[in-house]
Amino acid sequence: MNTQESQHIISYKMLGIVLAALLALTGVTVAVSSVDLGVFNVPVALLIASTKATLVLLFFMHMKYESRVIIVSFISAVVFLGILISLMFFDVAFRYFS
Repeated sequence: MNTQESQHIISYKMLGIVLAALLALTGVTVAVSSVDLGVFNVPVALLIASTKATLVLLFFMHMKYESRVIIVSFISAVVFLGILISLMFFDVAFRYFS
């Protein structure tokens, strides 16, 4: 494999834009935490956190430039983790009914 193909050089401008987006999303997280959204507090916080994690994965961890095998294996791991977390919530929700 050629070294030119294996390196992913991201410009400082792009990294700066992603950093600014992450800082803006952190500000949004702080602002939203002081607003009472009722039952939507947790989903909004999770949505913002997921967006930030996606930006970090794509640009700082170079997932955007990886092969399909790596991306599919990562997505399958995330789906499996989601299934396990769902099972944990199911167990906690119905623990005292048995």
